Amino acid sequence: MRDAETVTFGGSDLDRAAHLRSDVSALAELRRDPTGTHIVLWQGKPLVEGDEMDSLVRLSHDHPILAECDADALFLGMEKGGPVFGHWLKDYWPEGLDGSELGGFVDTTQQSHPTLRSDQVFAELRMIMTRLTARDAELAATLRAMVEWHRRHGFCACCGEKSEVGQGGWQRSCDACKSQHFPRTDPVVIMLITHGNSVLLGRSPGWPEGMYSLLAGFVEPGETLEAAVRREVMEEAGIKVGRVEYLASQPWAFPASLMTGFRGEALTKEIKLDPAELEDAVWFTREEVAKAFVGQHPTLKPARKGAIAQFLLQKWLSDQLD
Repeated sequence: MRDAETVTFGGSDLDRAAHLRSDVSALAELRRDPTGTHIVLWQGKPLVEGDEMDSLVRLSHDHPILAECDADALFLGMEKGGPVFGHWLKDYWPEGLDGSELGGFVDTTQQSHPTLRSDQVFAELRMIMTRLTARDAELAATLRAMVEWHRRHGFCACCGEKSEVGQGGWQRSCDACKSQHFPRTDPVVIMLITHGNSVLLGRSPGWPEGMYSLLAGFVEPGETLEAAVRREVMEEAGIKVGRVEYLASQPWAFPASLMTGFRGEALTKEIKLDPAELEDAVWFTREEVAKAFVGQHPTLKPARKGAIAQFLLQKWLSDQLD
């Protein structure tokens, strides 16, 4: 698909400067660089600013909030000639916040910090992702995925001993057994399955009423992406899929997936739902999906704005999948 990388988090040609990650002295010098900028994450939320919360905050290296962040700054790359570092505000908790609102399907709350301006807040990335520039979105998604990996992999998977951060944050090493561990990305297939003028949409338990999306699932070991498409659709909806074609991909840092988008032709149409996988699956016509996109369908709501599912459905509606 010609404009595949226009999907949210699709990339902004960030210079990740991987050759500098192993240069300890160079990284130390970059951390002192007065032209360097720093972005901060708290509870998975990037620090943003603006009336629409549409701009990632870039702090100077001497901002006081950085002293409260995790000691291991993550080197994200070079931007406008200067380094960009990511930080995890790990132990801070706003006074009076009970935390219950942070775990909902959509977290619309914002939190601040005493060292920040009143217009600078931590906001849920899924809520603001379509407002950010391509560069801000890439940086925020990269930092979120990296922080999640470090949070979950503090101990060696080989021997159980504590591991240490290296390579500017892009590696964890175990001194006990000398193992090295690197950030992982889980491949996921998400598929636009069509039959004539209709597309197959499903919903998971707990989703908001009326919300449907494209079927998706994790790729299994020893499996091609195309085989994963056919298997997942058969398992979840009992639909046999024939021809499969790749369309686009999207990094999805919730917590660490790469969504690989495909189109597939259904060879059968009778749905045999697996209730352990889906709450419902329905064939919707092109006209019904078009109404949902403009808020005129009586029951169907569109996929989450900014997600690759919505991106692919939009391209299908406008005949721009090629």
